[in-house]
Amino acid sequence: QRCVVLRFLKSPPNQNKTSEEILQHLQNIVDFGKHVMKQFFGENYVHHGEIIQLPLDFVRQLCLKIQPERPESRCDKDMDTLSGYAMCLPNLTRLQTHRFVEHRPILCIEIKPKCGFIPFSSHVSQEIKHKVCRYCMHQHLKVANGKWKRPSKYCPLDLFSGNKQRMHFALKSLLQEAQNNLKIFKNGELIYGCKDEQEGVSDWNELARHLKPFFFPSNGLVSGPHCTRTIVKELIHVITMTLLSSTDACRAGDMKTVPVSQGRSYCEASAFNKELVRNGKHKLESSGLPRGCLLYKTLQAQMLDMLDIEGLYPLYSRVEQYLEEFPEERSTLQIDGPYNEAFYEKLLDLSAEDDGTVAFALTKVQQYRIAMTAKDCSIMIALSPCLQDECSEQRPVVLTSKSRFTFSVSVLDLDLKPYESIPHQYKLDGKIVNYYLKNVQAKDDPVMSSLFKENEDCTLVLHKV
Repeated sequence: QRCVVLRFLKSPPNQNKTSEEILQHLQNIVDFGKHVMKQFFGENYVHHGEIIQLPLDFVRQLCLKIQPERPESRCDKDMDTLSGYAMCLPNLTRLQTHRFVEHRPILCIEIKPKCGFIPFSSHVSQEIKHKVCRYCMHQHLKVANGKWKRPSKYCPLDLFSGNKQRMHFALKSLLQEAQNNLKIFKNGELIYGCKDEQEGVSDWNELARHLKPFFFPSNGLVSGPHCTRTIVKELIHVITMTLLSSTDACRAGDMKTVPVSQGRSYCEASAFNKELVRNGKHKLESSGLPRGCLLYKTLQAQMLDMLDIEGLYPLYSRVEQYLEEFPEERSTLQIDGPYNEAFYEKLLDLSAEDDGTVAFALTKVQQYRIAMTAKDCSIMIALSPCLQDECSEQRPVVLTSKSRFTFSVSVLDLDLKPYESIPHQYKLDGKIVNYYLKNVQAKDDPVMSSLFKENEDCTLVLHKV
């Protein structure tokens, strides 16, 4: 009746933690959401949940019941059935404006937007990283490793551009190749999106059948491809409008982070950008995001990664070296928590001058972990149709050609990325870039294509033969 979600810790089979450790881990997740991420994203967007204790018998029965439903790729970890502790969270596939289940259809779109900017750090060693975004490069490696059948045309920079045309293109690309970056739920049930890593074949007609009652309730639309296209267009319009809406104020909105203009506002590998170049248009309009919207706040948190992993790794090594000498300092440095106000305050130091201290290195490492968390979060948009006279002043509303929706936008997957994962990130970054340079750019970029780049002076060098 309360429409809540229970979240249990999972761990590899041989790693049994004590009940106290599990409780501490869950407490850290709640505190991090409450004291840190709420400051970045705002009160209305972050639901940190609470810890509850359940009868062990209930937990064991639950575990047996859900085991067959778990995707194969997730079964390398076991659900914690020994401690009885779990997190209780609101079900974000429902509207967050009411405590109890509403008896009306609800549509929910989950988007994992990924990293929305191109590194601007001077520590970047490969020029390609200043031109092509991480997501677009990583796609090629994932396809080569067999994780996906084909690369997606989605580019996060298009979604974060604030330009409606680019945002529509990005969302359409996500709908075509959802991978694990887009899911759609109807009344809490998954109706669209990748159920397992290999498939990802999207059936728009099936999706349109589900969506038609939401967007064209009176059934006055002919069926067929025209109908499907129209419905998908309406869906993309609604997602764009809700992503650009602002329903919250928070401290981080006033935070002096890095101006977006420092990096490039487009990615050379983006299909949208390539299309423009093909049509002889070179000016990419970037309208910028409204300051209050969730995408803007997400981008601001992501841009705490000011040094790129290449600039950060030496600082991580400095902290590691210090910890080897003084292991007892680990808790003083708050590497594993507690994630309280004091932890948040330290993150606000955006100075770029390295004074050689451990304190400077640690601040940058913690900021990087926040940025990584923001690069991997999910945005949930819940929509419910409402009649003209029902839409009260308090509720945000978005209009389409034939219907109107009240909506709520939330952000989830906000667990702090582990300190220990930094070496892995460093290696992965090298792998992604090297694969792209060797297998993609080398093919795309024979001598001729570089000669015709717009507005570049070309010098012809003659050698004696």
